[in-house]
Amino acid sequence: MLQTVAIVLVALATLVGVAIFTRGAAAIAAQVRVGRPAAGRLTPVGRRAWTALAQILGHGHFRGRPVVRAAHWAVMLSFPLLFLTLVTGYGQLADPAFALPLLGHLPPWEWLTEAIAWLGLVGIVGLIAVRLRTQPRPADEPETARRSRFFGSTRWQAYVVEAVILAVVLCVLALRALEFAYYAGEPELARYATTVHFPLTAWLGETLTGSGQATLAGAITVVAAVKILVSVGWLAIVGLQPSMGVAWHRFLAVLNVYARREPGGGPALGPAQPLLAAGAPVTLETLEDLPEDATLGVGTLADFTWKGLLDFSTCTECGRCQDQCPAWHTGKPLSPKLFTLALRDHAAATAPFLRAAAAASPEQLSAATLAGRDGFTPHTGDVLGALAAVGATGPTGVAVGPTALVPDVVAPDVLWSCTMCGACVHQCPVDIEHVDHILDLRRHEVLMASAFPAELGQMFKKLETKGNPWGLAARKRLDWAKDLEFEVPVVGADVESAAEVDYLFWVGCAGALEDRAKKTTRAVAELLHTAGVSFAVLGDGESCTGDPARRAGNELLFQMLAAQNVETLTQAGARKIVVTCAHCFNTLAREYPQVGGHFEVVHHTQLLNRLVREGRLTPVAPPAAEARTVTYHDPCFLGRHNQVYAPPRELLDALPGTTAVEMPRSGETAMCCGGGGARVWMEEKIGTRVNVERAREAAATGATAVATACPFCTTMLSDGVAANGDEVEVLDVAQLLLAGVRRGRDT
Repeated sequence: MLQTVAIVLVALATLVGVAIFTRGAAAIAAQVRVGRPAAGRLTPVGRRAWTALAQILGHGHFRGRPVVRAAHWAVMLSFPLLFLTLVTGYGQLADPAFALPLLGHLPPWEWLTEAIAWLGLVGIVGLIAVRLRTQPRPADEPETARRSRFFGSTRWQAYVVEAVILAVVLCVLALRALEFAYYAGEPELARYATTVHFPLTAWLGETLTGSGQATLAGAITVVAAVKILVSVGWLAIVGLQPSMGVAWHRFLAVLNVYARREPGGGPALGPAQPLLAAGAPVTLETLEDLPEDATLGVGTLADFTWKGLLDFSTCTECGRCQDQCPAWHTGKPLSPKLFTLALRDHAAATAPFLRAAAAASPEQLSAATLAGRDGFTPHTGDVLGALAAVGATGPTGVAVGPTALVPDVVAPDVLWSCTMCGACVHQCPVDIEHVDHILDLRRHEVLMASAFPAELGQMFKKLETKGNPWGLAARKRLDWAKDLEFEVPVVGADVESAAEVDYLFWVGCAGALEDRAKKTTRAVAELLHTAGVSFAVLGDGESCTGDPARRAGNELLFQMLAAQNVETLTQAGARKIVVTCAHCFNTLAREYPQVGGHFEVVHHTQLLNRLVREGRLTPVAPPAAEARTVTYHDPCFLGRHNQVYAPPRELLDALPGTTAVEMPRSGETAMCCGGGGARVWMEEKIGTRVNVERAREAAATGATAVATACPFCTTMLSDGVAANGDEVEVLDVAQLLLAGVRRGRDT
């Protein structure tokens, strides 16, 4: 009787659970298909498949959390490897001694099953403990609650998933113990009741021997039924919740990692992706050929690619991105996680309308419009609802446009708080491309809606008319070289071509026009001269690389500046370029190839480090009384975006009399200075200023100087130190090196 009830109950539950789960999977697939094409995201197949396999099995994105990484790895493996125990459970409903053919009593498989079950148990208990320890509590102050990476995550969904995993692995271990005891009481099966077949559960099974075969058989039936019901119940729950990313990521993460921007495994950082229209990059040449109704950037849900929509569905709500976001941790409304969840929920609510509208015939559209005018109230699934979602006539006869993502889904303050430091992308375990999505939203706001902070309008105008964000005359670009003890050759005046020198020195707008950055420029020039490295500059032939315009969303202004600079550099015969600005470095090296500019670009810390290693620059220690402690701040566009971490640190280590100390957030987890993403040109009115928080962290190390490798960082941190009233000097690494080299030269 027990077996009959269990079989009937499990059969019905399985049919319902699988049907609901299939319906949920179909809903997600249909939702993703609403997006535009994403060229190149599925090929090359071999390279992408290998990268995805290595990334998933190696858990490479669980950076800085070794315990969580190990626990999640064990839980992840338990999902596919214990699946066959679920299949075995169905057989055990009819026969307690059922075992899979071939594998059922194969010792290596039994060892693996038990090992993974125990590891899964330890792993899920550990993950539950982590969540309980770091979960915001109702009694927490708002600021305390915000510090939890689980703030804003859907709590009940995580608890359901964790409870299901815990129940399943406990059932697996309980079944193994019951099987041992049952086999021991059956003469023809007793040979299996040994530690060879039950290496990690025999001790538990021995406590159950002697319970009686009927009792053990009934227990096996009950536990197998519970295991199956829990599993198919989970299928039903997630099927009813297609937006339950904490569960669906088990399936979607594989595809999302496979379809990542970089097939070889790098994060979606470095160069910004080209602006696309009708699937093709928008350039100054193609702009005139665009249709009048072309959309630039992302303004509505349908403007996202399918990869973008897949990103939103894949989010696990783990909060690692939120935990690293400098905007969130200084009181801004931007949380990369909440940004993603808002778009995910909007996609789940809107995609059915978009699909219905796309599938509707002209007759249906006409009838729906007439029905609307008669006062018919649309609901989900109605063609009229679909029309309202995509911009047709609503029930009152008034045109209803598609939901504007900004400000209806994403608040402007959220969009413009981003510094594009890339910490969110770098930390995401499932390869969500937050920065690309924020940039696409900015592009639409700037190019289509003309909605952006007022400060950016002034900056755009200065870039367009003067070629620099300060609006200063081009003739001032060589003022930094005045009073140097050597001549700085200019291409076109002192040398005919940059090919005649070792490097073209790209000074950059800040390096040429901002007083603090000029000191870095002079230091680099003197160091190159001392090392015997020949170089030349473009002088007033330089113009802004366009990074501030592009990161602010003004792609067309970037295209104009980039095309002008590529032409200038090509005519100048530039082959190798050295830069001091991390943003110029990223733009020239990683983004200009998109517009036909291919140059060998090196950051000044890389070149200077090589010169020191070759003995062409020899720093000398200061007097003992002048020894200093220095902490290095990683520029985001040098570190996370381009993986240049070692050269600046090696330079500091090569300076006698200098002791380097690291900030708590350094290297891959370094906090932004607050100036990226064109934020250096915008007022920061919400929460604590990012640069003030970072300067406070630097001063807390006890260092007397903060070393930087980017003029934006120098400016932002100098202002932050001043705001805090700390007596900490902010210097570029080149300035510190120059002081040591001068001591050696004077000696």
